[in-house]
Amino acid sequence: MERTKDRCFDFLPINERGWKPRKTGITEMRGPYYAPVGKRYLQDILETMGAYVDIFKFSGGSFSLMPKNAVKDLIGTCHEHDVMVSTGGFIERVLTYGPDMVDRYLEECREMEFDIVEVSAGFISVPLDDLLGIVEKVHGLGMKAKPEIGIQFGAGGASSVEELEAEGTLDPSQAIRAARRYLDAGAHMIMVESEGITENVRSWRTDVVAKIAGELGLEKVMFEAADPAVFSWYVKNFGPDVNLFVDHSQVVELEALRSGIWGTKSTWGRIVTYRGKPGKAADARPKLVEQAQKSGKR
Repeated sequence: MERTKDRCFDFLPINERGWKPRKTGITEMRGPYYAPVGKRYLQDILETMGAYVDIFKFSGGSFSLMPKNAVKDLIGTCHEHDVMVSTGGFIERVLTYGPDMVDRYLEECREMEFDIVEVSAGFISVPLDDLLGIVEKVHGLGMKAKPEIGIQFGAGGASSVEELEAEGTLDPSQAIRAARRYLDAGAHMIMVESEGITENVRSWRTDVVAKIAGELGLEKVMFEAADPAVFSWYVKNFGPDVNLFVDHSQVVELEALRSGIWGTKSTWGRIVTYRGKPGKAADARPKLVEQAQKSGKR
């Protein structure tokens, strides 16, 4: 897809984003959960900011409460704008109904044309090998698996700080080991749950973020950052190409920060990239590929 066709005030330089499908700087947007998101509202978002949204995520199993046609309309609208659609982590609720229900759930996801199935287990205890089996099944149905890792048991809901503190946290090395096995199994990307790190904590565990980024790299990891202060910290510390999951109400603010056109006192004018003249290298890429094909070189 285009970076931004006919961008208003295109004479003003911004940090260029490149085409979809992007490998870095991916923005996943929460759909219906804290607020309803219907087709008309989604169209407004994607007609104005669709070039910057890569994934649309149904949170909290919200699709299971909606009319089937409404879900199909949302998925179809996303696909019209080259936006992939994720189930969110609802499979951990389905897991409590048994293996047969999981199979039916995944078949329905395929029939509804979901692109990504998030494989999470924040509220339940499941052997890693079982979750890897689900990843394999997702791939077998032609969808992308996106496993979730974290350090907080009971993550993913609206639990209080006190409730989560009573549960305690895991050693991040355990989550990293799981992530490596998921990636070895061909997982599309790893989602890092924010509870215990930047959400529902008395102080942020930036040491955990640094360890995950250092061990796994940034290209295959997405951080949940559904708060402006959190995603500003990620962009400030890891640059505009960090992969982030935010609420639908925050996509403009995040992109203004990624592009370097706006920010807070600590980020104003400090988010920059160096990729040569905007568009020049990217525009030349198709020509270089064509030349290589003609000459028999790749």
